[in-house]
Amino acid sequence: MTGKPGRTARGGAQTSAGDLLDLVRSGQAVTRGALQQLTGLSRATVGQRLDRLFRAGWLREGAGGPVDSPLGGRPAITLEFDGSHAVVLAADLDTRHARAALLTLTGEILAERSGALVVEDGPEVVLAGLGRWFAELLAETGHAPESVCGIGLGVPGPVDSETGRVVQPPMMSGWDGYDIRGRLSRAFTEHASTGTGARTSAGTDAGTGTSTDTGIGPVPVFVDNDANLMAYGEQRTGYQDCRAFVLVKVSTGIGAGVVVDGAIYRGVDGGAGDLGHIRVGTEALCRCGSYGCLAAVASGGAVARWLTEAGVPAASGSDVRELLAAGHPEAAALAREAGRRVGDVLATVVTLLNPGVLMIAGDLAGTPFLTGVRELLYQRALPRSTAHLDVVTARLGERAGLIGAGAMVVEHLYAPERVEERLAALGV
Repeated sequence: MTGKPGRTARGGAQTSAGDLLDLVRSGQAVTRGALQQLTGLSRATVGQRLDRLFRAGWLREGAGGPVDSPLGGRPAITLEFDGSHAVVLAADLDTRHARAALLTLTGEILAERSGALVVEDGPEVVLAGLGRWFAELLAETGHAPESVCGIGLGVPGPVDSETGRVVQPPMMSGWDGYDIRGRLSRAFTEHASTGTGARTSAGTDAGTGTSTDTGIGPVPVFVDNDANLMAYGEQRTGYQDCRAFVLVKVSTGIGAGVVVDGAIYRGVDGGAGDLGHIRVGTEALCRCGSYGCLAAVASGGAVARWLTEAGVPAASGSDVRELLAAGHPEAAALAREAGRRVGDVLATVVTLLNPGVLMIAGDLAGTPFLTGVRELLYQRALPRSTAHLDVVTARLGERAGLIGAGAMVVEHLYAPERVEERLAALGV
């Protein structure tokens, strides 16, 4: 994440410790001298603000850098973000399956697990299950619950980023408006305290503000759409120079994540990217209750239905993925036709957004589906819109959502304005 020009320009006292951390993390300035030059702060002021970051354990000194002066002298000591002072928990929830992981602040996965968690079982059951998985990951790696600075969760539905609640999710019956943040925070606290025996003084529940007696401090929870987080993870790790990046996830449903200038584009209330419910002129009934949605005729769920009707049992997108991996000819033919339908819609998306990368991810992200997408996309879109477009498949696979969720947590907690609040809370 790059620093904000309005906050890091020369201006002396208005450049905070959080801004200095932002400059170091982004690589814009990694020595005291570079920080002075870029911000216009005095040597003493830079030293005072860096001292707060050192005392918090967020910065450390690295190896000596190059000598800037033509007269020679000692190499400048570099500054580094210390990613070892905390860890992040992340989970990626699909309709019938979930993954969870413990990550470093720099995005390295330390441990992970996956298994069946069915969203239709409801938020109480699913979030309690995630809380248990989180506790097991901590126990497996030997990390204390207190080392967790935040939890990130991706869900298969539109999310209001202000509240962290899903809004009229077509595939998440019983979740509409549910307090996911509060419940997941409680589930983590309950299972982590039981698993580690960590009980000291009373704390506060991060999601609800209610008092707890587990001794585990407030752990903030962040929730976003799964395709958004997949796009964020893929863009940050493989396409940082791409200013407009689009990821389309085609599994049981269809959704898209858009990253513009390094930030997720969510729309007014989290509804951006809901491609699966664009009308495409058919009369097929969608799970949302409407007719003619793209998801009703081109998702993994739709392909699974067609296969079942043809005598090949398939219950979901994941079953279709297994058939495709086995080279099943009918599954491949239906996936290619689904890709053509999606490609027809993506021609409009590409024309509107002019992305540099269009990434296909999810259960159907393979050669047959991608072939179908390219056929219609390049046929329908203007050459100007596709001249500098790369159409690719996901690099991170099933880990993309986890890495994106972890990055979402870190970017929020270490944003300049949030850093100031957290340093004050730590008393440094």
